[in-house]
Amino acid sequence: MRRADRLFQIVQILRHRRLTTAKQLAERLEVSSRTIYRDIQDLCLSGIPIEGEAGVGYLLRQEVNVPPLMFNEQELEAIQVGMRMVQAQGGHELASAAKQAMIKVEAVLPERLKAYQSLMFAPDFYSEGQLFSFLDLLRRTSREREYILLSYQDGKQSSSERQVRPLALYYWQGVWTLLAWCELRGDFRNFRVDRIVGVLPLGSHFQHTPGQEMPDYIAMMQAQYGEC
Repeated sequence: MRRADRLFQIVQILRHRRLTTAKQLAERLEVSSRTIYRDIQDLCLSGIPIEGEAGVGYLLRQEVNVPPLMFNEQELEAIQVGMRMVQAQGGHELASAAKQAMIKVEAVLPERLKAYQSLMFAPDFYSEGQLFSFLDLLRRTSREREYILLSYQDGKQSSSERQVRPLALYYWQGVWTLLAWCELRGDFRNFRVDRIVGVLPLGSHFQHTPGQEMPDYIAMMQAQYGEC
């Protein structure tokens, strides 16, 4: 667990309990009591109204409302823009998830930020339905490491069909691209999702294979082109 997440969890635990000892917090968060003591001290220094002491316990003053999400305007705008981009370009499943996530974020914002709206948009009225469907399917098969039969048409209008191992999807210069290990070529291949004609999951799953994974592709690119 990241330290920022742990600090957030400490505040949330103290908000919903009366007196909580460092030992209880340590067991809940799977860290040492010494780590909890340091975290409590840092939270107090940052202005979180925690009362108590080591060996006795801690509590959060009930009359003080500490919002669970503390964003400034720039952070909130980054979240809004990111969510809108996912809604517009992330596929049906992620678009729905992004919409629900934004509702949850807005529900716990402090009042001064609830009316804040970014003026950056990613309209979804032009999004292609078939592309969205492929994104959902490719995301699922990449996550579950399932072989797929890919029907593809390249930039020269040449059609091909090949069995691949879907590894990841990335969005580059306005285009979604599938990174895959091509069984036919025995090498990595990148397929533009907007040129995919059909995707057929084959029901069988591929295992981890050294030299054929996404980190291997990234390492190969870094060796070829250097660090970004």
